[in-house]
Amino acid sequence: MKSWIGFIVVAALVVLANSLFIVNESERAVLFQFGAVQRTDFRPGVHLKAPFVQNVRKFDRRVLTLNSEPERYLTSEAKDVLIDFFVKWRIADVGKFYTASAGDEQTAQQRLSPIVRKALGKEINARLLQDVVSVERGNVMDRLMAVTNLAARELGVEIVDIRIKRIELPEEVSGKVFERMRTERTKVANELRSLGTEAADRIRADADRERQVILAEASRDADRMLGEAEATATATSAKAYSQDPAFFEFYRSLEAYRKAFGEENGVMVLDRNSEFFRHFGGVPEAR
Repeated sequence: MKSWIGFIVVAALVVLANSLFIVNESERAVLFQFGAVQRTDFRPGVHLKAPFVQNVRKFDRRVLTLNSEPERYLTSEAKDVLIDFFVKWRIADVGKFYTASAGDEQTAQQRLSPIVRKALGKEINARLLQDVVSVERGNVMDRLMAVTNLAARELGVEIVDIRIKRIELPEEVSGKVFERMRTERTKVANELRSLGTEAADRIRADADRERQVILAEASRDADRMLGEAEATATATSAKAYSQDPAFFEFYRSLEAYRKAFGEENGVMVLDRNSEFFRHFGGVPEAR
């Protein structure tokens, strides 16, 4: 009797375990009956199902990320660009998601990636390269979100965000662009050097001319001042001489004596009655 009771308890526990399932906040659940989808609108919490007849499969409801490899796109002026992007997406309709991808996230991403690439290619092809990398970039993202979300609904997913990570020119194109930029910069640098040399020569010539003008004016002013000084000195001397000619003559004689007798070994050969010795009161005759 006790063995039957134990068996019944174990069987009840097994049935109960197969009748209950828990859905977490980060999960979406699908209820199947004989492989067919029965219900998908489970809220987080504990739920019941028919044991052994129904089964539950759970999927991640959090935001997932799809990263793309760089791919070539053509702009409206037929320029090749390499663009890589990432997509933030999540499961919106778990029933459609299961039907479209058999509940496999990798399969869903493989079907979602060409949808985004095709839409991105159309947006890039309708714009100039300059617009894609600058003012139109935000508009490209907005249009891309709108278009891809319409197609993504068939997969049961919602695209939360799309962002371009990098826009680059292909290596063969970027090499030509860089070489052209280098040539243009070299041309500009040479022009600037030429302008600088011309400006330096002009400044140097102006400075030399101004120097010559300044020196000429200074020499002219110096000569004029020297002439005025000599004229003043001559006038002063003439005025002094006219007031006392005898004293002035005596003074001039003393200056002459100082210069003549200033040399220690100097020799003068003069007549004793020379006018030069007039202020000495005469020289006595030798005996």
